[in-house]
Amino acid sequence: MKLLIIGGTVFLGRAVAEHAVEQGHQVTLFNRGQSNTDLFPGVEQLHGDRDGGLDPLRGRTFDACLDTCGYFPRIVRASAQLLRNCVNRYALVSSVSAYSKPSPEGTDESAELAVLNDATIETVTAETYGPLKVLCEKEVIAAFASRALVIRPGLIVGPHDPTDRFTYWPWRAAQGGTILAPGRANRPIQFIDVRDLAAWIVHMLDTGKTGVFNAVSTPDTHTMSDLLQTCCTVANQSSELVWVEDAFLVKQEVGAWIELPLWIPESDPLADSFFNFRADGAIAEGLRFRSLEDTVRSTMNWSLTRSRSRKWRGGLDRERERALLSEWLR
Repeated sequence: MKLLIIGGTVFLGRAVAEHAVEQGHQVTLFNRGQSNTDLFPGVEQLHGDRDGGLDPLRGRTFDACLDTCGYFPRIVRASAQLLRNCVNRYALVSSVSAYSKPSPEGTDESAELAVLNDATIETVTAETYGPLKVLCEKEVIAAFASRALVIRPGLIVGPHDPTDRFTYWPWRAAQGGTILAPGRANRPIQFIDVRDLAAWIVHMLDTGKTGVFNAVSTPDTHTMSDLLQTCCTVANQSSELVWVEDAFLVKQEVGAWIELPLWIPESDPLADSFFNFRADGAIAEGLRFRSLEDTVRSTMNWSLTRSRSRKWRGGLDRERERALLSEWLR
């Protein structure tokens, strides 16, 4: 398969490129040439800008294209329209945030989608991210119709994740000591290992599959306790989990999801549906999930190679964590 990846050097795009090369596919990356430029020395890389700088793609043909970084409909429209007659299939990485009303009973691909009244907005916020993804999906479907593949992942985790939304927990366990564990221990959580998602995307494109698919672990597979206990076991450090109630964390104005990754208070109106997305269609098409231990170990090992001075984008500052635990335990 001749595969064009828009992006291809950061997180998901990187994982897809690695897997596709390993599987013997002919990979071409299109990006600005600004991130991880030392990766994939034997892979063709075309440098340009998807906002007005698509000329390096003109006249090229590919079996499939994967768009890993489409956030604004105007930008996605440009690449989809340019490639519609020279690419057989176009896959867009969207998000489960595309749904307007996730259901506590489980949200599948037929659920109502979010709406953005002003389609010209090009600022990504918590409120606009999902609706913008919906508009991007529509642009791909308008250009490729039945040749479009729309992928709606949940939280993507694993090595090389720049967001720290999952990485904080394996890294924190590796530090040992007393760890603040948020909320109810048996609260379900959902995510997908970037390597599992990448392998499935390559499989779908290689076998010519199209349509719309959620891509996330089966609901109720993992709990917060499963994750944190696995992190502690893999770290093999002297550590103790101290479970702290939602009400206390809310009162202390602890930031849900970012300051304490994978945690939102159960008082949040979306709490019952936040980790309840169905991926039956993707699983039927071959999506498989590695063990939690594998994901934790790989993420932990990678996290420990990073500079100690780097600024974390998620997770509690250690001083803040100690202060919260002191207040909770007194």
